[in-house]
Amino acid sequence: MTAPLPNDARAQLDRLYEEMRPKSLYPLWEVLSALVMPTPRSPAQAWKWDYASARDHLLRAGDLISAEQAERRVLILENPGLPGTSGITPSLYAGLQLILPGEVAPCHRHSQSALRFVMEGDGAYTAVDGEKAVMRPFDLVLTPNWQWHDHGNHSGQPMIWLDGLDIPTVRHFDASFAERLEAAEHPETVAPGDSTRRYGRNLRPLRGSTADRRPAAQPLFHYPYAEWSVALADLAAAEAPDPVLGHALEFLNPATGGPVMPTIAAHVRLLPAGFETRPRRSSDGTVYVVVEGRGEAKVGDEVFTLAERDLLVVPSWREVTIRADSRLVLFGYSDRAAQEKLGLYREAVANA
Repeated sequence: MTAPLPNDARAQLDRLYEEMRPKSLYPLWEVLSALVMPTPRSPAQAWKWDYASARDHLLRAGDLISAEQAERRVLILENPGLPGTSGITPSLYAGLQLILPGEVAPCHRHSQSALRFVMEGDGAYTAVDGEKAVMRPFDLVLTPNWQWHDHGNHSGQPMIWLDGLDIPTVRHFDASFAERLEAAEHPETVAPGDSTRRYGRNLRPLRGSTADRRPAAQPLFHYPYAEWSVALADLAAAEAPDPVLGHALEFLNPATGGPVMPTIAAHVRLLPAGFETRPRRSSDGTVYVVVEGRGEAKVGDEVFTLAERDLLVVPSWREVTIRADSRLVLFGYSDRAAQEKLGLYREAVANA
């Protein structure tokens, strides 16, 4: 601990600080320990949102404001430790979006990268640069940075999905740009599912060919539940679960073999009934959705019960243990993609 200053030196320093303040000069030595910390101390809190309750509020909002009026009818999942930021972690945003039958959320594009994880409903679409992805429960759909996208619901039921974006990250860099298309919907350019047929089978059109039509950095944007759930079940049938993560698969960008977006990584996990993970912490704050089953998550000293479609946020460097009361399937996304690019990502596992 730094030795205290004599009273006269302290008084002189205080007067010096007062002189410097109007000139926007500040002493690093007074704040260094809060800027360069030995381990992360996130202001974000671990928190769970009960889906049934959030859904009720969202549907009530749907009775009062249209998708056209709102542009995006969304309830923000704001972390109680980050009031006024619209962030679920310091770097990530989450919200629940509602599209009612017959509605269209108008076409726009923006600097922020976004994922959509379908919570309920069947048959609405997200269109990216004029290609529609028909959305079904637990599908993952991306709307990549600066690509035109709109959403529409021609089904007979409400559609709700989780929006996950890097809004706080883009805000940190003062790099937000956005445009609206004059028309509500982008003209349809290809048949639905075209990108999946071209890029979603561990093959891709030869670069430079006329068939290679999607942006080189982000060719695939639809990851159906019907496909990823089979892959996860096949992995679980083939081997014992990892003691730390259970059975876990990451969604990949076929152009790079890395995370689905430059700033956001997404994955799914399966924990067999009765399985409990070893305690683990990581530097990426993570948002989870319970896809199937029931269980319990211990985050630091807090315990959260988990039921289907509940949402949980685990802040950076909080020790987490997850127990499956029944077969438990989780979807998760985090800022790990950005952290790894910047050389910041770390994780630690408790000794067995």
